[in-house]
Amino acid sequence: MTGFTLIGAPSSAGTHGVGQEQAPMQLRRAGLLERLLDAGLDVVDDGDLPLMLYRRRSGDRRQQNLDRVVTMAGRVADRVARTVAAGRVPLVLGGDCTITIGVVAGMLRQQPDLGLLYFDGDADLGTPATSHSGILDAMGVAHLLGDGAPELARLGPRYPLLPARRLVLFGFDPVEVGPQTEAEVARRGLPAWPVTKIIGRAGQAAAEALAALEQVADPVLVHFDVDAVDSTDFPLANFPHFNLGQPLDSAMTCLATFCGSAKLGGLVVTEVNPDHDADGSLLAELVDGLTAALGTKAVVA
Repeated sequence: MTGFTLIGAPSSAGTHGVGQEQAPMQLRRAGLLERLLDAGLDVVDDGDLPLMLYRRRSGDRRQQNLDRVVTMAGRVADRVARTVAAGRVPLVLGGDCTITIGVVAGMLRQQPDLGLLYFDGDADLGTPATSHSGILDAMGVAHLLGDGAPELARLGPRYPLLPARRLVLFGFDPVEVGPQTEAEVARRGLPAWPVTKIIGRAGQAAAEALAALEQVADPVLVHFDVDAVDSTDFPLANFPHFNLGQPLDSAMTCLATFCGSAKLGGLVVTEVNPDHDADGSLLAELVDGLTAALGTKAVVA
C-alpha cells in the first residue's frame, strides 16, 4: 500500500435523524486533509459519494431505510474496492456505522483475510427481529456476521462477510449494552475488550486487542465510532453516552495504537454529528487526534 485515499460517505440513512451526513464536509473544513499532509502523510482526496439522508416513515419499521442503507453501502464498497485495487489505504469519513459494512465488502474483493477492529461504544448486535427501534446502525456487527436483512448481510463477495474470530469488539460499555448483549458476545465467541478492561490501561489494552486480531487477520480495518468516547468529555457523537465509555485522551491512545499497526488496511470514522459542535472546537480536537493517530504513517523523506 502506497498511501491513503480519503473517501467521504455522507450518510444518515442508517440512523434516527439527520446530521451525520455533514461530517465529511465539516472535517475537511476543519482542516483534516491539510493537517494529514502537513504531518507528512501521502493522502489524496477522492471526494464524497452522493448524499444519502435519513427518511422518516420508513416502509418497514423493523429495518428502517434498508433500501437507502444498502444503496449507500454498495457505493462505499465499490469506491473502497477501487482504492484497494490501486494499492492505497482507504480512509473513510462517515456517516453512520452502516458504511463500515460497505468498507468490509469492498476490501474483501481484494483482501480475503481481512479482520475488523470494531472500536465503538456499542456492540451493534441487534437485528430487525430483535430490535425495537429498527435503526440499522445499531445492527452493523450482526450483519457482518451474517444475521439480519439478507440484502445487507450478503452485500459482499462471501457470506458471512466476517467470521467471529476476525472481528474484535473494543470499547463498548457493559452498562450501555446490558447483560443480554454481553451474553450474546460470549455465545458468538467474539473477542471483546469492554471499556472495563481498558480504563487505566488504554495503551496496553489496545495492544492486546490488536495483537489478537493480527494473529488471524491481514490486513486490519479499524472502525472508530466517536461514541466510544464519554460524551461528558467529548459530546460530538450522534448518539450520546454520558458517563459511559472512556475519556478522549484514552480513546486517542487506543486509536494511535491501532493505526500504528504494520497491518493497517483502512480506517473508518463514524457517528460524528457536527450539529453538536456549535463553535467547531470538537471537530478541531478530533482532527488533532486523527492526525496524531495516523502520524506514524508519515512518509520519510
